[in-house]
Amino acid sequence: MNTKILVALTVYISALFMSNLLGLKTIPFFFDTHLSIAVFTLPFVFITTDVIGKVYGKDMAKKFVFLWFLALWIWSLFSIFAQLLPWSDNTYARIGESYEEIFTLSIRVFIASLVAFLIAEYLDVLVFFRFKNNKSTFFTASTLSNIVSQFLDTAIFMTIAFYGVFETSTIISMAIPWWIYKVSMWVLYMPLSYLVLHHFWKHEWV
Repeated sequence: MNTKILVALTVYISALFMSNLLGLKTIPFFFDTHLSIAVFTLPFVFITTDVIGKVYGKDMAKKFVFLWFLALWIWSLFSIFAQLLPWSDNTYARIGESYEEIFTLSIRVFIASLVAFLIAEYLDVLVFFRFKNNKSTFFTASTLSNIVSQFLDTAIFMTIAFYGVFETSTIISMAIPWWIYKVSMWVLYMPLSYLVLHHFWKHEWV
């Protein structure tokens, strides 16, 4: 595996972990809605698979998805293991309750992310190559694949993460703007795709 693929894989997995861990924080946004920090990192995920898919093909893009799936399982298992181990009294007194609250929630979020992302990312790759094979431009194929995959990712994630926590109407009211935000941020990040593509096609890394 060459250096370019390793760097892309590093960015890809880093963006996913940042989305799941830092994404627990939300910030106020327009019209009394709230925006997760993950909206700034998730576009890197879908941009990476689109770029890798265009340069190296569908199989390599699917490998990226599988490696993320594997990394997430490893993290989840060790998170559960860590919570089962006993606390030192002085440490628990300082951070124990906050730690358990955050990581208990993060495990559910990671499970939701695991299912949603695996399905959405494979769909993203399939839709991207469907349009690419029909001679669509990179912009068209990438845009349409991201709109579809982001919708599915949002719907599955919100359902698994928050069903039973919020009412259905509340989940829907959260999901729709969240989907729009993610797609909008991806559009803003689109020039980065062309910059990376130009680098992949025009320069060789050693």
